[in-house]
Amino acid sequence: MILPIIAVILGLAVLVWSADKFVDGAVGVAKFCGMSTLLIGMVIVGFGTSAPEMVVSAISAMQDAPELALGNAYGSNIANIALILGVTAVISPVIVVRKALKRDLPVLIAVTVLAVILALDGAIGRIDGIVLLLVFAGVMGFNIVSEIRQKHKVGHVEDSEESSKDVSLGKSLLWLLLGLALLVASSRALVWGAVAIARALGVSDLLIGLTIVAVGTSLPELASSIAAARKGEDDLAFGNIIGSNLFNTLAVVGIAATIAPMHSFEASVLSRDMPVMAVLTILLLLFGLPVRKKRIDAGGHRIGRINRIEGATFLAIYVGYIGFLIAQAM
Repeated sequence: MILPIIAVILGLAVLVWSADKFVDGAVGVAKFCGMSTLLIGMVIVGFGTSAPEMVVSAISAMQDAPELALGNAYGSNIANIALILGVTAVISPVIVVRKALKRDLPVLIAVTVLAVILALDGAIGRIDGIVLLLVFAGVMGFNIVSEIRQKHKVGHVEDSEESSKDVSLGKSLLWLLLGLALLVASSRALVWGAVAIARALGVSDLLIGLTIVAVGTSLPELASSIAAARKGEDDLAFGNIIGSNLFNTLAVVGIAATIAPMHSFEASVLSRDMPVMAVLTILLLLFGLPVRKKRIDAGGHRIGRINRIEGATFLAIYVGYIGFLIAQAM
């Protein structure tokens, strides 16, 4: 039991550090190429902070623990909104830009509905996994093309040239590759330790995935979102959460199901975890609506804001959810 505990602790520590360096490298490369802040948040930072979940889920599937992958993905989505965005909003209220309300949040809601529909038969097979991966490719491709078109339309050539001068491409590529290598190694240690502890204590893989592994692999999102919000980079903070949840729902579950089809999983996923994830996603949209909020963007449109009270509401939901999981396990 001691060795698995050490593996989990060291795995989490290296996972957080390597994810941070991976994000630094990815953002550096993105800035060098002149990509926008929102695109960095949605795609680059979203991918970087979701890389632990993707690697953990792929390794879990290969080690015949697909439910750990499922719990990791949905547990991370719940933690991203209720815990991470909740903490971030309590520290510094998060601005929700108009584009996120009109395009990104509706897409996330639609993707969540798709995930529920595919899971209604009590299984997520290889075909389901392929469907999720295809939708993921389509959503990411659409976001990238839309941002590139918007950039050419508005024109930020001078800004991107100036920002690229302060970025070292070589250093960014080094952190990108080193971070990815350490992500793989630390994720393997984390999965092995978590599965060993769960089975030794008689706790299901799903519960371990929903709690310990989900929170552990969501720590990069927490660090990057708080840092972005404190620096006034609301596009980056909010885009990170949206992008990460899209990656988790589509890519993480899709990869795991393609490698090791989940012919059956615990009924609580449909009756407990997916409804909580769906409700939080809808609340994210409702809290972000610019109703009775007087902030105006550069285009003269009202913009929403997730304030401290709404952030505290998210945190209360997360504490209640985790408490319910522990009560059920006991």
